[in-house]
Amino acid sequence: MKLHDFCTKFQHSIVFLIEVVLYASCLAAFFLLFSIDNPEIIVMSRTAAVTLSTFVIMLVLLTFMYGKYDVGRRRWGQVALTVSITVIFTDLVTYLELSIMKTNEANNTTFRLENFGILFCVFVIQIILIMLLSRAGEEFYFWINPKEKCLIITEDMKGSERIAAAMSSFEKKYEVSGIISYKDTGLESAMVAADTIVLYDLPVKDRTDIVDFCYQNLKNIYFNPSIADILEQNSHSVIMDDISLFSTRYHMITFEERLVKRFMDTIISLMALIITSPVILISAICIKKHDGGSVFFRQKRATVHGKVFEIIKFRTMKENVENFSSTEGDDRITKVGRVLRKYRIDELPQFVNILKGDMSLVGPRPEMLENVEDYEKDLPEFRYRLRMKAGLTGLAQIYGKYNTSSRDKLMLDLMYIENYSLIRDIQLLFQTILVLFKAEDSTEAFKVSDKE
Repeated sequence: MKLHDFCTKFQHSIVFLIEVVLYASCLAAFFLLFSIDNPEIIVMSRTAAVTLSTFVIMLVLLTFMYGKYDVGRRRWGQVALTVSITVIFTDLVTYLELSIMKTNEANNTTFRLENFGILFCVFVIQIILIMLLSRAGEEFYFWINPKEKCLIITEDMKGSERIAAAMSSFEKKYEVSGIISYKDTGLESAMVAADTIVLYDLPVKDRTDIVDFCYQNLKNIYFNPSIADILEQNSHSVIMDDISLFSTRYHMITFEERLVKRFMDTIISLMALIITSPVILISAICIKKHDGGSVFFRQKRATVHGKVFEIIKFRTMKENVENFSSTEGDDRITKVGRVLRKYRIDELPQFVNILKGDMSLVGPRPEMLENVEDYEKDLPEFRYRLRMKAGLTGLAQIYGKYNTSSRDKLMLDLMYIENYSLIRDIQLLFQTILVLFKAEDSTEAFKVSDKE
């Protein structure tokens, strides 16, 4: 059997083995370096057992929060970033645990942190290992799996350019072989020649017919969801007599969930204001010193059940200019404002809105009232976002961009609402940290053509 054939047959096991080697190497780097000052953590001892348990438990929990080593599905840089954050947070918690364990009569009579220089060396070694093994995993995956030839089937040829551009950015995984109308007479032959079929904004009936054809011909399928698809995600099968049905019920957050959510909002936003107070103070001074104008910007936004409130943000635009969604190269944005927007610092005052109860930590993004009115003209379903209190972060804020289309924002918000859970809220709060590392994308402005 040739090496390529062997690797193809056992590719999932090989990728899993690379993942095991990656995490085992990171664990070994932590324990071996800290054993220089603490030899007891690499021998049979209570300290070793507790420290190892802490590291493994935190690694598992944070992997659930940030995502696993899924090479091939994401770019290697994204995989390396999420794994790095997971491992570094695991290191920090384990480092703190080890420092506490060393506080005893035999070692340190008072609490003190262990050698920080060693921790820094651990970070450096682990990040190098993560980058190397993430890249190695990706190279192996695409050595085994050639590019998928993707055919985009659409109703709107102009609108499909967005999905084509998105897929082209994953140049190792996808090759857009063509864009075709679902009404084209050569549709079936074009589908047969492709590996993957991408259905974008098709009428439901026609989409169903094409999905049936793809299923018969063993084709991979991607399609952008409708509201019915999102509801189906949360449905369960029901057998009535001998009839098979899917059941989905109107979903509303319960009183107990609202109570816990409000408690979490209050505690975390209060802590966040205390922790970020130096950043808030410096930002306020910079804004005031730059042009002498007001520090804060207030604007009416819509939240749950259409209730209107005033959102508080740092001012990032010049004083006395008409405020609407920013465009590419917008000269209304100040130099200080560009920095604040890039790293989402302008959002920090919204913790005050959360404390007041106007907003939640996690929820649909509060849109400007003018935008809501405009979006609802073309997309009446946009009002469904108002079934839950607006949030500082959420699916649309983490995975979307500033210029993400109104329809895609709606789908992301409805996915959150219909699949709501407190665990999901916690997961999204952790994932919000990743937004800071993709500042260019997440704060990208509308192109002029997007607003025309």
